[in-house]
Amino acid sequence: MTTLPAATDSPPRTASRRELGVFLRSRRERIQPDEVGFAPGGRRRTPGLRREEVALLAGVGVTWYTWLEQGRDINVSVQVLESVANTLRLDRQERTHLFTLAGVQFGPSRAECTVIPDSVQRTLDAVSPYPAVVLNARYDILAFNQAYCQVVLDLREIPVEERNMLWVTFVSREWRCSFIESESMRMHMVAGFRAAMADHLGEPAWQDLVARLLAGSTHFAELWERYDVGAPSNRIKVLENAKAGVLRIEPVNMWLSQLGQLRATVYTAADGDTETKLQALVGDRVS
Repeated sequence: MTTLPAATDSPPRTASRRELGVFLRSRRERIQPDEVGFAPGGRRRTPGLRREEVALLAGVGVTWYTWLEQGRDINVSVQVLESVANTLRLDRQERTHLFTLAGVQFGPSRAECTVIPDSVQRTLDAVSPYPAVVLNARYDILAFNQAYCQVVLDLREIPVEERNMLWVTFVSREWRCSFIESESMRMHMVAGFRAAMADHLGEPAWQDLVARLLAGSTHFAELWERYDVGAPSNRIKVLENAKAGVLRIEPVNMWLSQLGQLRATVYTAADGDTETKLQALVGDRVS
């Protein structure tokens, strides 16, 4: 089952393997030995399970698993990945992240789109008074409607090169409203970005964004170090608009599959009071 590392490796694949090792270490360190039947005693240099314990539970060789965490270019089968994922108690998003980093594809790769058809913009405009925005996997803001500018954030005031949802959330000070329970929102955003980046390791645009976010926000750096992975959330969000007051909005995520990894999010009213406020706010009837 064990094969020697390849002599050469392409930069993207090397980055993926390196990231895979970091991910595996972070996952095994969160599992306490007594949770899986090992005695908690003994001196441990790091928290959680040892490599040899993960290998034993997963039914793989210690050397093979060690090489996997070291980022070596070894052959990885679906069955072995499943066993490792089960041992580390990975959830659905984490499991997908593991397979992506290991180079096991679930389908054809999708090209990135940067040009939004007029039909998409017309659709965003048509859902007013509900705020709507289109993001790519990197959280770049590619399109939005007037309702989004009035209710959530006036993106028209932000330079095009800074129109990235992570940037305006963690670094920019241009928000016109504040999300209540915003910490949960930020955690989900970083987790979604971490998961998406597995398909783009080594790409300059992604590396540059991460570097700028780490340099510009200690909060982002703290969440990034947690190594959580996730997907866009459909949970109801509560925000306080300067004119309309408290609003309860529910995001509806729609994937624009014909355009690649693009997502249109429409924020609908979660209750009748919010519906009334949105109608008034977007219609400029709120004083």
